[in-house]
Amino acid sequence: MNYYNEIKNILISNEAYKQVKDYYKNRNDLMSYYNVGKLLIDAQGGEARAKYVDNLIKEYSIRLTKDLGKGYSTRSLKLMRKFYLFQKGQAAPAQLTWSHYIELLPIKDNNKINYYINVTINQKISYRELRRRIKSNEYERLSDKTKNKLINRENISIKDNLLNPIIINSNNKDIDIFNEKALKELILNDIESFMKQLGNGYSFISSEYSILLGDRYNYIDLLLFNINFNCYVVIELKVTELKKEHIGQIQTYMNYIDSNVKSIYQGNTIGIIICKKDNKFVMEYCSDERVLRTTYQLN
Repeated sequence: MNYYNEIKNILISNEAYKQVKDYYKNRNDLMSYYNVGKLLIDAQGGEARAKYVDNLIKEYSIRLTKDLGKGYSTRSLKLMRKFYLFQKGQAAPAQLTWSHYIELLPIKDNNKINYYINVTINQKISYRELRRRIKSNEYERLSDKTKNKLINRENISIKDNLLNPIIINSNNKDIDIFNEKALKELILNDIESFMKQLGNGYSFISSEYSILLGDRYNYIDLLLFNINFNCYVVIELKVTELKKEHIGQIQTYMNYIDSNVKSIYQGNTIGIIICKKDNKFVMEYCSDERVLRTTYQLN
């Protein structure tokens, strides 16, 4: 078999699909690149000899670039080979574009790849957003318990999606935040990015949400609502280490929302304390499972 001609014909045929509807173009891209990857493996006698394919890829890249033009660098052909090996082990969803897979294929952990595939499909994110999330180590910031749930395909709760730490965008990551108001302003500058790190389905209700306790007004730092879990979420920001009094404060706010704001059709309010430094001993003796905590990091 003339492997080069087979590869060349597949890529020429794929170029013809560039003019058709995006869905079919994308599906044909993935199929074509899968077949090219298979031929690159076969050309060197199968997977057992795959490590010797680099010289052949370099040769084919030069010839394809001469015959078909740009777009067939050695890196591109190596990614096609990786794509074939990846898809051999599991189905590659067609909802992702080749640009998405370019971001995913350098990752060696299949569980990590599957996480980002599901995020991309469920949240319909672009490959640029996918790149940003991978770069921010989103998967690594999930708890081990959550990762195990994802691997075992168990149901995920609202607290399982919470990243630790939360990355808060700042023009100067070395700046020292002295008070909660300054931290809140940084969050509000990019509230969409902040909510994505809490999980899926969040919508913004208010900052400095006022509640009347007795004859005094108190203010909730951020009040959100989670559509997926049908509940309000109280966010309290602390620029110190987590302290036991923070638990009592957020419980009071959560109970107020449950009693005065939420309807009978909505779930109990969740509270999230975002602090500068964790204190696991405080949480160890907190019996209220509705109270969650994480830390923040400036970026």
